[in-house]
Amino acid sequence: MPGGRPTDYKSEYEEQAYKLCLLGATDKELGDFFEVTEQTINNWKKQVPQFFESIKSAKENADAEVAKSLNEKARGYRYTKMQPIKVKEVTYENGKRIKEIERVEIVPTEEVVPPDTVAGIFWLKNRRKINWRDRVETEHSGHVIHKFEDMDDEQLDRAIQARKDRAS
Repeated sequence: MPGGRPTDYKSEYEEQAYKLCLLGATDKELGDFFEVTEQTINNWKKQVPQFFESIKSAKENADAEVAKSLNEKARGYRYTKMQPIKVKEVTYENGKRIKEIERVEIVPTEEVVPPDTVAGIFWLKNRRKINWRDRVETEHSGHVIHKFEDMDDEQLDRAIQARKDRAS
């Protein structure tokens, strides 16, 4: 950049930024880490394609992992857990206990994580916005008057009569 200040950018920032973005760092947080402004981070992304690609790649990978985890949590899942159990071996001779040995064995057990309602709602509100959003838009037809003081006598009489008609 002619006439400008030399950049503080270093090639090792690519790997550091990649790792930070995998952990969820924002551009502002990258700036804090590298002790520069967010604008400088944006400048580096424009000036150094490898830096931009490392950030972009890490953010996409992190987002994909979170989306996968949220999907699994919303649907529920099974996993194998290694569970320690205590095993006791008792030896008898002529009806009398002569030896007892205890040991711990690790055995696989299947665990079930049920679907999580909140995760499911979150997923649907983001993936199926039209059907699952909280905000409902309603279209009104005709003329709507919001304030009684804006109504003339005839409009007030009609509104009163309409209310009486609905009540009966």
